[in-house]
Amino acid sequence: MRAIFMGTPDFAVPTLRRLIELHEVLAVFTQPDKPKGRGQKMQPPPVKEVAIKYNIPVYQPQKLKNNKEAIDLIKSLNPEVIVVVAYGQILPKEILDIPKYGCINVHASLLPKLRGAAPINWAIINGFKATGVTTMLMDVGLDTGDMLLKREVEIKDDETAGELHDRLMIIGADLLIETLGKIKDGSIIPEKQEDSISSYAPMLSKDMGHINWDKNNIEIYNLIRGLLPWPGAYFFYKNNMIKIWKAKIGNNNINEVPGKILDVTRDGIEIACKEGSIIITELQEMGGKRMPVGSYLNGHNIEIGSILE
Repeated sequence: MRAIFMGTPDFAVPTLRRLIELHEVLAVFTQPDKPKGRGQKMQPPPVKEVAIKYNIPVYQPQKLKNNKEAIDLIKSLNPEVIVVVAYGQILPKEILDIPKYGCINVHASLLPKLRGAAPINWAIINGFKATGVTTMLMDVGLDTGDMLLKREVEIKDDETAGELHDRLMIIGADLLIETLGKIKDGSIIPEKQEDSISSYAPMLSKDMGHINWDKNNIEIYNLIRGLLPWPGAYFFYKNNMIKIWKAKIGNNNINEVPGKILDVTRDGIEIACKEGSIIITELQEMGGKRMPVGSYLNGHNIEIGSILE
């Protein structure tokens, strides 16, 4: 098919690569370059880097809505399909109506569950045992279009959002290629989403990571995994912000003051939750390096009995 690709982050890259291998990619639309790092050097989105490597024209409009120039360009390219993966903008109806086979989105959840910006993270934060990828025909709503194909995967007990992300982006690429084949031969019947069972996965914020120890250990463990690698779950010890990189469920039968440090060994720091405890095994102090607890304790003193903020 003659396709236009719209996407921005790493999650979109495998799908773009597969599309380039098997179809004719006329152009790539992605978000504008952004300043990154200490030097605030302008950094292109991962999707742009791939497109340049394959000599595919790249367009980076600030917005598509009411953008006559961009809409006219897309019309002139006359794509049969527009593939959208984590693009970061909602497509206006004028663009949705252009391609013969519509605009197809690859979304990292089993719709209608977890519509929105951060479905992978919220699947883990909410304690889901399974999630997946859905391809869908886009409409003017936020992830509300008719569903095409789904692929379900089990979430591993210790899996982080970053690890699940890396699995789902490969599955999403394969599912998109399968979807295009079946759309062209007419073997897919689009399925309406059931709005009554829908849920949303809003954007993440750094504030979400501040641990409320007045929750049970399972909820806190899921939050830690669901916010890795960004923004990360954290707590304050003597006014120092400490990010948690690895943790495990501790004792489920502990009944102590939430946030109290129960034990400190080279294998981990045990902290009481509203129910049960969490054992932190890898952490990072603000401005410091990520390290195992044993290494951290070489230069820091953590007092048993302290109450964390």
